[in-house]
Amino acid sequence: MTVSTSTPKLLTPAEVAALFAVDPKTVTRWADAGKLSFVRTLGGHRRFPADEVLQLVGTPVPARG
Repeated sequence: MTVSTSTPKLLTPAEVAALFAVDPKTVTRWADAGKLSFVRTLGGHRRFPADEVLQLVGTPVPARG
């Protein structure tokens, strides 16, 4: 049996904000609202799973109207 020791890639709020072209505070609000999943580091900082964020980036944004 092989156990994977690789950890998933995590992104900072600033990195997520750059992908969505928004302010990092917006990413924090999305996380607080439950729109983005995150984990906390030992220091209490948020980190976002890269695979989930990149999947969302590929999702088309619905037109406003």
